Formats: sequence, structure tokens, C-alpha cells
Amino acid sequence: MNAPPRPQSVPPLSDVAPGHPWQRLSPRMIWVDLVQSILSLLPAVVAIWVMGIDPGTGQIWPLIGVAVFGLLGAIADALRWGFTRYRITASHVEVKTGVFLRVHRSIQRDRIRSVDIEARPRHRLAGLRVVKIGAGQQAAEGESALALDAVSAVDARALQDRLLNPTVTPAESDRPTPAGDEAATADRTRPLAVFARFQPRWVIYNMFNIWAYILAVGFGWGAFWLLGSFGVNVTGFVAGLLDWESIGWVGTAAIAFLAITVVGAIGLALSYFTEYWNFELVRVCGPEGTLLQTRQGLFTTREVNRDENRIRGVQISEPVLWRWMGVSDTSVITTGLSMWSMSQPAAILPRAPVTAARRISAQVLGTENPFEAPLAAHPTAALRRRLWWATATATGFGLVLAWLAATGVLPYAAIWTAAALWPCALGAAFIAYRALGHAIAGPYLVTRSGLVSRSTTILQRSAVSTIVIRESLLQRRLGLRSVSAMTAAGYGGYDTPDIEANESVTFAVQAAPGILVPFLTARQPDEPAPTESTPRSDPSHT
Repeated sequence: MNAPPRPQSVPPLSDVAPGHPWQRLSPRMIWVDLVQSILSLLPAVVAIWVMGIDPGTGQIWPLIGVAVFGLLGAIADALRWGFTRYRITASHVEVKTGVFLRVHRSIQRDRIRSVDIEARPRHRLAGLRVVKIGAGQQAAEGESALALDAVSAVDARALQDRLLNPTVTPAESDRPTPAGDEAATADRTRPLAVFARFQPRWVIYNMFNIWAYILAVGFGWGAFWLLGSFGVNVTGFVAGLLDWESIGWVGTAAIAFLAITVVGAIGLALSYFTEYWNFELVRVCGPEGTLLQTRQGLFTTREVNRDENRIRGVQISEPVLWRWMGVSDTSVITTGLSMWSMSQPAAILPRAPVTAARRISAQVLGTENPFEAPLAAHPTAALRRRLWWATATATGFGLVLAWLAATGVLPYAAIWTAAALWPCALGAAFIAYRALGHAIAGPYLVTRSGLVSRSTTILQRSAVSTIVIRESLLQRRLGLRSVSAMTAAGYGGYDTPDIEANESVTFAVQAAPGILVPFLTARQPDEPAPTESTPRSDPSHT
């Protein structure tokens, strides 16, 4: 009797393609680190040798901290350069890195979703680039894209073209690019369509944000320590500007708030010009279709490519505080990109007028503008539900204040804060209700909701993989249901809250064609109509 065949062991990854040698990062990174070390020491040297500040005083410690931070960063970069190796095989992209803990990561080439190129000012001065290779990793799970920091600009473009073009064979990819192929590469980077370019007038939409105050406070704190390190009495200078005693604390607070607002707005304006300088949203040729590409940056340049075959829709968000200005944030709903990343790879426009965002989004989708579809109004029961929650929130807050006042922590006059909060909460409930809406616009599902940020989502109906209909106790009492469309793109799920219960199943069937049909049965002619004791349903039952 023959013995069963022994399972073959999988060869180690390092033996998959022994003919592909490991490569280092560009040695120019060492010179960049040397310059960074010198520049980080320069402020402390100037303070001690030029300004004559005593090193033993506390004023010099911030500059010493800057010098130490710069030196440690340069040393870390030098160690990373010395211990990082990478190679591109016929099937994988492999990276080895780490000093004390060696990490060997690999990505299958057929799973690569994006190859982005980024360059900070120090990289651009040295002709270097950062290549980020993504395979649909999720930041929420602690994953990150493979980053090659730093390779030469020529090698970065060659890597991008090589990894995004699966038709190139290993032998062809190892040969120098012939002169004839350079024209083909240029054709692939030439835009097929230009949707948007840098607009200086959009700066007004990017100057007002909560980050303006954080930026202003951080800038003021840094300037205070820096000028104090050079012997400048900042406190005395500010105290001598005005007669603060005659102004009073109310006037002082108003002047401080106005100054912080102005400084923060100017900082955000400068940030807009540096981040989005030479911005372009274009469509270019890709390996398996077309790519939606954004290029931007003055000091730090960044290029992001998104496979249009994986785009499932668009989402436009309008923040409530700036909705009167028509401010909107625009992002695509696509697979293979992390929606929670700080770099926001799914964002395709800076903050822009909502009319321009809707027009450009419709052009990206290549269809009639689904944002112009009339949205169905939600029942008044949805407003009552929000008014109930607003009242319950104000009441709970008032009870907490009353308990704190009874225990002597706060004065009893603080309870009036809850009374002032109640009308504000009712107004917010009404705004949240006015934001509700949904529709079916051809191949797209359109849903809108949100208070802090009113989001209008355009999602391909064919991309919906799961449909969820749910109702809470309060919703059941009010005859409401929420419908969630689940998809393997973007945030994973998009809700349409508080639809009338009788219409929820019909809307769910239209939003996800073919998913609920096998679970629906037609009502028999002799079946009694639903009463108040019978759960509300559509003309069909699930």
C-alpha cells in the first residue's frame, strides 16, 4: 500500500528569486543627515557664541532640546539607511529593516493598489523621494504601507512605473529603459482629463477651522520660548502694548481671542498655499484602466494614484459651522485606501465650494450629476425622535449640575446653564432633521445625514454587499427604521437613518438590487392588512 505523498514545504521567501539582489537606499541620505545635524546645532551655537547667553541659564534649554532632537533624528535616519534593504522580484516586493528588531515585510505584486511618491524639502534638495507602496492596508489594524525612504527621483519614477505595470516581465524590468519606451512612459503620465487645478481664491474656504486656534496657540508658545532663549522679554513687551487694567478682563479676553483667530487664519492660509501649490486632479492611464491622480505641494510634494476600477462612489461633507460659506470636503469611496489615515489618501480636493465639489465629483464618476437628484424627505417622526434626544440630553445635564450644586461643588446658579443648553439642543435637533434625505439616482444610492458634518454619499448600488435594516425601541414606537448599506470600500457602511417603516424594505431592495429578493414573499390576497399590533412592513414581507 503506497504511503500518501508528503506535503511539499514552501520555500522561504528569500529563496523565491535568488537572482534578484537586495538593494540599499540612496547614500545621499547620509549627506542630508549631516546637514540636518549641523542646522539643528546652529540656533544653540548662535545663542551662546553670538548673543552671549550663559549656557547654564534655563533660557538655553529649548535650543538644546531642538539640537538633541535634530541629532537623534539624523542618527535614526543613518541607522535606518544602514539596516534597510529592499528588492523587487517577479512576484513580491520585499523590505528588510530594523536595528534591534529585524522586520521582513513583503507584498505580492498582484495585490499592490497604490504606489505614491512624496518628497519633503530635504529630500527635494538632495534629489530624493519617498515611495509608499500600499496593498489596501487598514490603519485601524496597525498596518502601514511599505515606505522606501529615500530613493533617487529617477529610481522612484522607475519603481512606480514598474510596480503599476504588470505587463513588464522580470527580464524587461531589469534592463535599462530604451529611448522608445520613454515616450510610452510619458504617454502613461500625460493626463487624459483634467478635473481641477490649484485655485488661489479657495484659500478663504481653508482659513477657518478649529485647527486655526490650535496652530495659533502652538505658534505663540514656540515663539515665547524661542525669543526668551535669545533674551527677549516677551511678557514685558505684551504688557506694554495696552493699558490692560482699564480694558478689563472681558476686553482682554476679546483681544486675545481676536489675535489668536487672526494668527491662526494666517497660518492656515499659508498652510493651504504650501500644501496645495500646483494642485491637479487628473485622469491618467493605468495598468488595468485609468487612474485618478492628485499632485500637489510646494515644499513637500505628493502624488497619489487611485485605481478608478476600485472607486465605488463619492462623499461630500459640509461642516456645520461653515455651511453658510458653502465649505465642503470631498473624498472618493474606494477599496485599497485607508479612510482613517492622517494623510487622507481618499481626499481628491482641498476644502472647496460645495457647488464646485459636486460638479467635479460628477465628472469623476462620469455620469449625470447624482447630487441634483431630488431627495425624499423623512417623516416628522424623525424630528420628534431628535427633539426627544435633545430634551433628554439637556435634562441629564441639568440633573448632573443639580447634584453638583447640592453637594456644594457648584453654585445653584449653574443650573441655569442646562436651561440655556435646552434651546440650543432643540435647534441642533432641527438642523440634524433638515439634513436627512435619500434617493435612488440611476445606478447610485444617494443618502444624506449628519449634524456636525452633513455628509452626502453617492454609492454604487452594485457595490453594496450587505443591507441591514434595524430599529431601536424608540424607533419602533415612532414607526421608523434605519437602513445601512455595507460595502468593501470607504468606511465599510453608510447609514440612512429614520426612514418610515413602511418604506424601509422598498428602499433597501432598491439600494441593494438582488440581495433581499430571495427573502421576500408576496402577501396573499386573503392576508389581513397590518394593524398597530402587527409590525409595519412593505407590501412584501421579509
